[in-house]
Amino acid sequence: MGPAKIAKDQPDAGLRSLNHYANSLPLWRYWPRQKLIPLVRYETPYLAWLQEKVRTPALDSFFAFTANLGTHTFFMVFLPFLFWCGHTSLGRALVHILAAGVFISGFIKDLLCLPRPLSPPLQRITMSGSAALEYGFPSTHSTNAVSVAVYGLALLNSPDSTVPSKTNLLLQIITYLYVTSIVIGRLYCGMHGFFDVVVGCILGAMIGFAQFSYGPAFDEYILSATWLEILVIPAVILILVRIHPEPADDCPCYDDSLAFTGVWMGVDVGSWYFTTSRLAWADPLPGTIPYNYEQIGIVGTVVRLVVGVLCVFAWREVTKPTLLRILPPVFRSLEKLGLLLPRRFFTTASRYTTVPSNLKDHEVFPNFSDIPTFITTIRHPRHRAVSIGPQSEADAYETLAYREKRRRESLSGGNQDSPVGDSRKPNGRPVLNRKPSKLDQYEGMMGTVNPSVGNGEASLRPPRSSAFPPSTNDRTGTADEREVFSQIKKPRVRYDVEVVTKLVVYAGIPWVVINVAPPVFELIGFGVTLL
Repeated sequence: MGPAKIAKDQPDAGLRSLNHYANSLPLWRYWPRQKLIPLVRYETPYLAWLQEKVRTPALDSFFAFTANLGTHTFFMVFLPFLFWCGHTSLGRALVHILAAGVFISGFIKDLLCLPRPLSPPLQRITMSGSAALEYGFPSTHSTNAVSVAVYGLALLNSPDSTVPSKTNLLLQIITYLYVTSIVIGRLYCGMHGFFDVVVGCILGAMIGFAQFSYGPAFDEYILSATWLEILVIPAVILILVRIHPEPADDCPCYDDSLAFTGVWMGVDVGSWYFTTSRLAWADPLPGTIPYNYEQIGIVGTVVRLVVGVLCVFAWREVTKPTLLRILPPVFRSLEKLGLLLPRRFFTTASRYTTVPSNLKDHEVFPNFSDIPTFITTIRHPRHRAVSIGPQSEADAYETLAYREKRRRESLSGGNQDSPVGDSRKPNGRPVLNRKPSKLDQYEGMMGTVNPSVGNGEASLRPPRSSAFPPSTNDRTGTADEREVFSQIKKPRVRYDVEVVTKLVVYAGIPWVVINVAPPVFELIGFGVTLL
């Protein structure tokens, strides 16, 4: 039974009931979701109004570009440089911060399955054509940016800071500009609502403060641990991976959480092991990777970085296909013994023979073939995509649910969806007898599908939209479902062996950064052995 057969056996998402979340989630998860959905819907017209008022081509390019600075990929690409340039302690702290932020925010996203604000009326602005694949609440970009900013500002304002005063002030200004552009950009780009970013900011502030307050004690535990004590880290990581909630839709949040928990495990176990190496420095902390700019210079530093990155890519390019080839028969044997705990949306090994070699992954660390595209994106910030309409399963279900909500309101209490109100309160907002306002027009667009505006420069003026006419059926028909689901790209088949593969590959990346790259630097003549 091959991969193609598996794909055909999957039920068409567009044929599922509109009670999708009630059927997919236990009551203790469904209840808070239903309590928070009205807030997401209430915010949407205001977000669309704000977006239209301030949008310009220049701001589109700016916020689409700066959004890259808050992604997991950005940090994963540049974090190894801190380790190889002598800032091992800072690099480890940022790994802890980002791993905690990505895992906790992903945990909440998959727990509650709250959608992003609807598009239309919002236009989603990104540097790529594949945005909004995850749930909306909370904003992981905001969590990442605020956690890093809070930790960085705490270090700069610490009495122990050795940064010159003028440099310190400049770094603080840059930090404030950075975090402000990320958070405001999430709203401007139509990717999140106010509630998403506020909770993301609170979560990020708590994580940054916790790392600053308790990070040194945690480092001391890691670097001085016995081999039994260090095993606590992978044990806790595996428990966290297992208890991560299963989403109602095929959402990549779990992939990101899995990758960063692997990175956390690898950086702590790798740092602990490196403290026993003859190359390790004890200052400023045990396990510091040797680096001295005066000895190596700019050329040597660049060579170290290039060689280190090549080591990381070599690890993944070899390990990933190897595991995907050897794990399926192992998983089939374990499945027969009843020793596997399958996850939703991951096909079990008994239902396929091989894993395709050309899988299109949601990767936290880019593939080697993605580097030209990554560089092009950085060099051409004006390149962006503007999308209107549902992009994910969560988008599609929310579009249908809101459409059904308005239809039922229309049948039960007059046409509450009319842009010209009669003192009723559609979506919780009072509407008086008057001409339709922009907010009314935006509210009328919610639940529609407008594929006519694709990538490129979309109109800044929204089309006028009327309310949905009442349906003659008891629920939105399959024709409506097919209309909405036809706009989204169906996720590919996912295989159970990918979970272990991703965990091993991403746990190995920091191991390569900390324990493989330094000896390679030494071998090619760009190491530093004396302090």
